[in-house]
Amino acid sequence: MVSIAGSKKLKRQMAPQFWGITRKDKRFVVTVKPGAHQKEFAIPLAVFLRDTLKIVKTLREAKASIYGNKLKVDGVVRKSLHHGLGLMDVIELNGIKEVYRMVPHDGAILKPVKIDSSEKSKKICRVTSKTTLNGGKMQVGLHDGRSIITDADVSVGDSCVLEIPKQKILEIIKMEPGTVAIVTRGVNVGQLGTIKAIKNGTFTLPKMVSLELDKRQIEIPTGIIIPVGSGKPILGIGR
Repeated sequence: MVSIAGSKKLKRQMAPQFWGITRKDKRFVVTVKPGAHQKEFAIPLAVFLRDTLKIVKTLREAKASIYGNKLKVDGVVRKSLHHGLGLMDVIELNGIKEVYRMVPHDGAILKPVKIDSSEKSKKICRVTSKTTLNGGKMQVGLHDGRSIITDADVSVGDSCVLEIPKQKILEIIKMEPGTVAIVTRGVNVGQLGTIKAIKNGTFTLPKMVSLELDKRQIEIPTGIIIPVGSGKPILGIGR
């Protein structure tokens, strides 16, 4: 019989490199269930505790922590081993003073970086869609699956600094020349650069930006960068 919810495990050899798991161990590892982030760009909560942070040694200990309501993601207690952690998620651990944010770093799609505890109620989200509703109100969709109704002047590609878990927009970071952005995928993943120019897309080509990385300049689709501040990152992202 086929499971409606999909498999809860994955062959260890097939797991993404950025999970940081060892290959020569038990045959299977828990996998990500459908949620806020795309499966291929997320880390299951149990793997994060055991293999990424290494604060527990076994899956049994990870279960005890998660089922014991000791983890918050974006200010909300999560109770599933399979909950996927993705880009810019903020993780708090009960009894541990460190707070982490998941960001592209050191060539990895996702890596936890320690942030100041004063920033645990803030999160940067990229705007991925924009829809006009009945009555003229506007709904924006964010990269982590959230939808917010707002009157703010925001466009697809911009970023919003959210107050979490309330989902209140505190600030908008425009995708425009001079803005600092981080690359979220590809060979330049994790690198921070300054937007120099924006080129509109066509029917066949995506919208592109010219991004200055250190001493070189690249052209990259807007869909794989996320604006993080003007001049410098507005929140802690590990640099």
